[in-house]
Amino acid sequence: MERQPRILVVDDEPSVCVALEAVLVREGYEVLTAHSGAEALQILTEVSPIDLALLDLNMPGMDGLQLMSKIKTRWPDTVLMILTGYGTLESALLALRYGAHDYLLKPSSPADIKESVRKGLDKLRDKLRRKQLLTRIESDVRALTEDTGEIESVSPITAGAEPKPVLRIGGLVIDIYKHAVTLEGQLINLTPTEFDTLVALARKTGRVMSCAELVKEVQGYECDEREARGVIKTHISHLRQKLEPDPANPRYLVNVRGVGYMLTAP
Repeated sequence: MERQPRILVVDDEPSVCVALEAVLVREGYEVLTAHSGAEALQILTEVSPIDLALLDLNMPGMDGLQLMSKIKTRWPDTVLMILTGYGTLESALLALRYGAHDYLLKPSSPADIKESVRKGLDKLRDKLRRKQLLTRIESDVRALTEDTGEIESVSPITAGAEPKPVLRIGGLVIDIYKHAVTLEGQLINLTPTEFDTLVALARKTGRVMSCAELVKEVQGYECDEREARGVIKTHISHLRQKLEPDPANPRYLVNVRGVGYMLTAP
């Protein structure tokens, strides 16, 4: 992000918005504020891109978790943070499942808020750089195959440790660039977190990944296996409903009891 990072603060208390805006503007960020979920969605629609959204949980009408879900679906690159005075373990776990970068409790010190925002924006920069690199590699490979007359609809070879832009496992095709998944030619509608979970497993097809590994790969944070199991189990269940002919007897998403999950080619 070469431009000034843009942050949206959403809180139904105007005084909180004013205080957070003052703290973040001093750090050199462009800051927008909203006092409801509906107002936040309007700003996100009209002002693009919003790099990071700092959300309150308890708001009238649309609460913070509902707003998170909508933002993650429509603007998947926006980094999400929660700052709440009514934190619970349940809401913290839900926020992390929805892809929150951090979950802070009021009152948090300006130093803690600034540090968390900085880390979230760093993560976004890395993500965008990887996307740009993959796009450039794909463009170069396409140009090369066109020059040699060998245009193929298979995954191009990527440089170094960069992942392939198209992953194929049996009849399952995952296009990382287009953020699209097809099964036997049929488009499968996945949420961003479901997609990222499937990609993580597909990159290690035939190898068991622990739940803690998956959480770190997909959500970007570390936790113990027990907590991770609760986070990942829901996403695996949803993926099976969408991918498996018989979710009770999965062919693709296999559970290795006591170890984790594995993606296999039927």
